Amino acid sequence: MQIFLETERLVLRRFTAADVDHLVALDGDPEVMRFLTGGTPTPRAAIENEILPRILSSYGQGDGYGFWAAIEKEAGDFLGWFSFRPAEGAGPGEVELGYRLCRAAWGRGYGTEGARAIIRKGFTELGVRRVVATTYQDNRASRRVMEKAGLTLARTYRLTPADLAAQDTFHGASQELWDGDDVEYALTRAAWERREAAGARHAADTGNGPNA
Repeated sequence: MQIFLETERLVLRRFTAADVDHLVALDGDPEVMRFLTGGTPTPRAAIENEILPRILSSYGQGDGYGFWAAIEKEAGDFLGWFSFRPAEGAGPGEVELGYRLCRAAWGRGYGTEGARAIIRKGFTELGVRRVVATTYQDNRASRRVMEKAGLTLARTYRLTPADLAAQDTFHGASQELWDGDDVEYALTRAAWERREAAGARHAADTGNGPNA
């Protein structure tokens, strides 16, 4: 098992061919797919023949990039996935963060925990300069994860039919489902470093620092 990183409660590891059932169950939940396909499950054949092979090939983008299966440490349960990949068409050092979690994992802070750890690794180990993440404007839960992870709203935009066809996450979706805007959140390394420094100063001032 090739581990990308560990947090207090999560192990993020590479996917394998044996994960097909995990992905079928994840994309088979209408609530999980609500803002992706309008609730339509992803066909098993699409996962086996298109999505999982694409996930496995993502590790060729460089060390630290790709899709990562999120496993709950204590129980060993599959909770979903996180992705961290160079943003398409962006300049050097810009990486896109993504995530999709099982409904049983919602509301328990796993999304924020995983996103923060990935962002930290990107800025401190992978030479990332800017992290971006996108979602549909009405997906409040996904937006909250981005905000809690330190990203701020950068822009709103409207996807075209060509954009929808090109995005893996919209497999099976129709343009009619997105009669509204998408949003992009972003965080630069400089802003993250300032926030980390401010947090360290606050911890020291309140006696909660590492030497307290």
